[in-house]
Amino acid sequence: MSLFLTYDAENYEYILKPLGYAALAFIFAILLLAIAALARKGATRRMRTKELVFCAMAMALATVTSYIKLASLPYGGSITLFSMLFITIIGYFYGAKTGLITGAAYGILQLITGPYIYAPLQVLLDYPLAFGALGLSGFFCRRKHGLVIGYIVGVIGRYICHVISGYVFFAEYAPEGMNPMVYTLGYNLTYILPEMIVTAVLLCIPVVAKAIGQVKKQANE
Repeated sequence: MSLFLTYDAENYEYILKPLGYAALAFIFAILLLAIAALARKGATRRMRTKELVFCAMAMALATVTSYIKLASLPYGGSITLFSMLFITIIGYFYGAKTGLITGAAYGILQLITGPYIYAPLQVLLDYPLAFGALGLSGFFCRRKHGLVIGYIVGVIGRYICHVISGYVFFAEYAPEGMNPMVYTLGYNLTYILPEMIVTAVLLCIPVVAKAIGQVKKQANE
């Protein structure tokens, strides 16, 4: 076995060793440094620090709310208390570049706190790529209703990553006689869609949209 992982034959998954956790923590730290280093051109040191603080706060809030589960599925996935929103907000505040990196860093954090490792590509799809996709909201940061549109696009991006992972690595869990693609499409939709709809409705409430707009202004001052 490698220095980073050990294989659990009983549960058909890999378990992180201490060096594995250390490596993930190092990657997480590098991504945080990248957020600061790749801040907008011309940003002052104060602005870079503020941006990093906002990103760290968003990841902390997303992590806390990810544990507030309104429903959980047996093979992974849950409806949480708006946890995806906090990452998409970073893209809306600071653009796609920062949003994507923050999402990927949050994915690493999710891997550290609740790892499920079946294969290297599965880890990539289900963690840094899936949560990194939430940062796609940044491509809509200057558009009217950009947060709502960006949130939906980011969540769809995450959904696609989980669907690919589910089809490639977890097709065996599909009920007998059911097409694995149909199964993984439906399975992931059962927890992604409800949270997406509820959050999108919340963001359409004028007082909520106004409050987020004011925070965005403060984040960029």
